[in-house]
Amino acid sequence: MKRRRGLSAEDREVWARYRQTADPLHPERPDPAPETLPKAIARPRPASTPAPAFEIGSRARPRTSGHALAPTLSEQVNGAPLRMDAKTHKRMRSGKLRPEGKLDLHGMTLDTAHPALTRFVLDAHAAGKRLVIVVTGKGKRKPDFGPIPTRLGVLKHQVPQWLRLPPLAPLILQVTEAHRSHGGSGAYYIYLRR
Repeated sequence: MKRRRGLSAEDREVWARYRQTADPLHPERPDPAPETLPKAIARPRPASTPAPAFEIGSRARPRTSGHALAPTLSEQVNGAPLRMDAKTHKRMRSGKLRPEGKLDLHGMTLDTAHPALTRFVLDAHAAGKRLVIVVTGKGKRKPDFGPIPTRLGVLKHQVPQWLRLPPLAPLILQVTEAHRSHGGSGAYYIYLRR
């Protein structure tokens, strides 16, 4: 059995300095034995400042999709300001307008889909068509185990960005997600200018 040894002079000095800065848990209890140690210099305590008022949700950030590199799909398509006749837009969104042309991008890579989309929209505009539909698909659901989030449905997110770039942007009046009878969230209506 080991025998406990007492505190060294240096340990007692450190303990005395610590006791002067600490608040006792039970101030009504007397100290066990006053020690004959030199008094340590008491440091002034910083004045406590009151905490600011707290409101639930005051610092909450708005929810985004996987990451903030690109806007969400609803911001890209449905959040865009209405640039066409409201009555026609309502009929288009409810699936009552019939598309005059259709492009299906299923199974295409980005390299083949971009030129096909550009050619399709330019040809449709030249033919005087007003409403065309582009089917991108919804994308496959895959587990995401990596630290960098991956977007589902690459074409689904890339097509609205391509439609905002030249030479297509000046030809397009409105891009909207299709009605479910025409493909729902896996397709886009493209309403062309005259």
